[in-house]
Amino acid sequence: MKYSAYIMIFLVCAAFLIMPVSAGVKYTSGAPDMDVKISGTNEFEPGSDVALTVIVSNTGEVGTKIIQSDVVTRDDIPSTARLVSIDLLENGAPVEVKTDAQMLGSIYSGTTVPATFSITIDRSAEPGTYDLLANLKYKYLYYAEQYGTDAMTYTYKDVDEFVPLKIKIKENMQLEISNVKTDSMNVGVEGYIKMDVTNAGAETGYDTVLRLKKTEGSAIVPTDASAFVGEFAPGETAHVTFKASVSNEGEAKTYPVTVYATYKDKNGKEKISDLETVGVGVGGKVKFEITSEAGSLRPGQKGELVITYKNIGDTTAYNAQARISAVKPFSSNDDTAYLGNIAPGESATGVYEISVSADATEKDYGIDTEIRYRDTLDNSQISDSMKAKVTVQYTGSLGDIFTSPIALTVIVFAILIVGYLVYQRKIKNND
Repeated sequence: MKYSAYIMIFLVCAAFLIMPVSAGVKYTSGAPDMDVKISGTNEFEPGSDVALTVIVSNTGEVGTKIIQSDVVTRDDIPSTARLVSIDLLENGAPVEVKTDAQMLGSIYSGTTVPATFSITIDRSAEPGTYDLLANLKYKYLYYAEQYGTDAMTYTYKDVDEFVPLKIKIKENMQLEISNVKTDSMNVGVEGYIKMDVTNAGAETGYDTVLRLKKTEGSAIVPTDASAFVGEFAPGETAHVTFKASVSNEGEAKTYPVTVYATYKDKNGKEKISDLETVGVGVGGKVKFEITSEAGSLRPGQKGELVITYKNIGDTTAYNAQARISAVKPFSSNDDTAYLGNIAPGESATGVYEISVSADATEKDYGIDTEIRYRDTLDNSQISDSMKAKVTVQYTGSLGDIFTSPIALTVIVFAILIVGYLVYQRKIKNND
């Protein structure tokens, strides 16, 4: 029994002696192999805003891999890029990079990481190929030194490199607007917008049509919004006229409108230019006021009502015709008056025949009146309604006595009484 215990102890010790020691791993060489490429198209038009996505890849490989029992396994490997950052530089290209450098973290061998930059292509950029520069910064494990069986020292190497990224700026048509003028652009009416449009781009347009578009929030509404130009070469200027109306809710101020071109390129492909916004001045609406004194009529009278209208607006009213709306106690068989053309600041007078009912109450009245006229483009327009003051009252004249119902009643009764008294006297005399 005693010998058996000794044998067991011996076997356990022997097992520990022959058990293999855990092996470690190290690499003799290796480094990241970094590259940057544009994802998607690299062709852009002048004036465009672009979300440019680049792909950062690591294709680095390690060298000889050594596995030994006395080696401590490294916490890092040489082919991994650490603390990677990328910045996009304009490098003299006609672009503006609006995004700062971006941190991408660690990029392991065989993996990729995207980064997106916001850039704007200059409107005046010349067509051609340009190089942007991607500035990559990172570090990697350059050397690892082992001390004894349980200590390691790591040495990292910093890398700062530049990778060219080619972009192509395409030909296109760029519009420049100048000499914007208006004719009869007033609130509530239709008028003309005239302008010079220059092809400031590098591409010739064929079958070119210049177009006017309503801008959100603007009171100007295009009604004849296109002008055919045909072949439109770089540097050429077209003098165009558009027709537009101004809503009644508009004001006398400058409103934006949008101008653009549709055209075909040299290959027959249909294209659209960038949108250009310009300001267009709008004048006040045609507006009238009554400047004449209040008319005066008696109950039961038929007479003339004279109303003088003044154009206090900013544009001429053509072939103006005024109208009154006669309601009780008034009536009229002649409720319109031709005024002719009324320029801003000018006045015109309308004369109407109206009758006042005999039972009309003595007081001041307001008769509705309005003016229908033609604008510069011969469109029919109607002014806002106005009130013409009319006073109905007795003046105490002899005419009032014979037109007043009360006075007539008194006269009739007086005549009847006088007649009765005369009749009674004759009867007495006969007796």
